Amino acid sequence: MNTIERRFKTLQRQLRKLASQANKARGTAQKRARRLERQTRATVERALKRAEPQVKEAVATAQALGRGLRAGVRAGAEAYRRSRGRR
Repeated sequence: MNTIERRFKTLQRQLRKLASQANKARGTAQKRARRLERQTRATVERALKRAEPQVKEAVATAQALGRGLRAGVRAGAEAYRRSRGRR
């Protein structure tokens, strides 16, 4: 009976130690996760701030090109109709 009690006490001691180590590891992991989340958010915000003017400029350029293309097609169709003459 004495050996069983000793083993049981040893096991309890080991479990307490393991529980404290697990709590410590969990806290460290949570800190690391929060830090990574903050860094990721900051990186994404910086990338968006940097990319936004470029995207706006690209959209404006595409719109201008589209207007020019439509005007060219319209002018070409008109010139074609004028060159054909009336029948």
